[in-house]
Amino acid sequence: MMVAQGISKTGTTAAQFLKLGIGSKALGIGGAFTSIADDPSCLYWNPGGLGSQKKYNIMFDHYNWFLDIKMDYLALILPLTNYGTMGFAFNYLHMGEMEVTTTKDPEGTGEKFNASSYIGQFSYGVNLTDRFSLGLSVKYIREIIWNSHAEGVAIDIGTLFRTKVEGLNIGMSVSNYGNKLQMSGRDLLIQTDIDPTLESDPDNVGSMLVTDQFDLPIVSRFGISYKANLVNHISTTLSIDANHPNDNTESISVGSEVNYNNIAFLRAGLKDLFLMDSQQKISIGCGLNVKYKSIRYKIDYSYSDFTILGSPQKITITFVLD
Repeated sequence: MMVAQGISKTGTTAAQFLKLGIGSKALGIGGAFTSIADDPSCLYWNPGGLGSQKKYNIMFDHYNWFLDIKMDYLALILPLTNYGTMGFAFNYLHMGEMEVTTTKDPEGTGEKFNASSYIGQFSYGVNLTDRFSLGLSVKYIREIIWNSHAEGVAIDIGTLFRTKVEGLNIGMSVSNYGNKLQMSGRDLLIQTDIDPTLESDPDNVGSMLVTDQFDLPIVSRFGISYKANLVNHISTTLSIDANHPNDNTESISVGSEVNYNNIAFLRAGLKDLFLMDSQQKISIGCGLNVKYKSIRYKIDYSYSDFTILGSPQKITITFVLD
């Protein structure tokens, strides 16, 4: 008897840092943010939320990932009055230096190398009606390891629909649609013997290794959220996202936020439920929103449990010009 088994697509795409979420608010509710998209992190989750943002925003986002890997994100939102809203973002993943090792020198050659990845992004969003907005992002992506690199261009597109039911939103987005990435650079140059069976040919011919091309991690998201007012200036938001990536199985993310008078926030969520081999469990977070003179300061924090991998934490600070 033969049993058919599904083939996992895990590890078949490049630029995996594109899958690391942005914004402590979004991560605190498990990444179920597609239909909320109400702060500068919408540039990552759903650029369709950009059209409804009518105030100047600056966001600084810092992520302590596993081991010594860190990610820093900067976003700027610029409303254009009656002509929509522009957004700019820069994302930088980096880590410390590592020793160069080879088969001849497994303990190290004495040299050091490092690796990093970054994105430069431009986005534009507009309200097509009083309830429906559309957004588009163009991203330049570059990954570097020592003296080699890969680069490409991708687009994101998203929509946000605020229904006639008060507090009920629907959002959809597609992220990272672009060209394949391929590593190149002088680290791929080698000296080789073309035909070891011949004694008369040179054994130090300059050659270059050819690397494979890999797709970007495209993900389609569909989300629904509902915000309800409770009592004594307290409201709650419930949200759910369905995720369809091109390098893994489908999954669902769910989350909730409790809001006290738009000043203090508590959040919890579960990200990527039903995802094959997922290690992530619950996410929690909190936030504070205060105003001083003409600037509103938002400070958000999130904590995610990845069981044996660790518990990465994120801090996000946003300045809003009221």
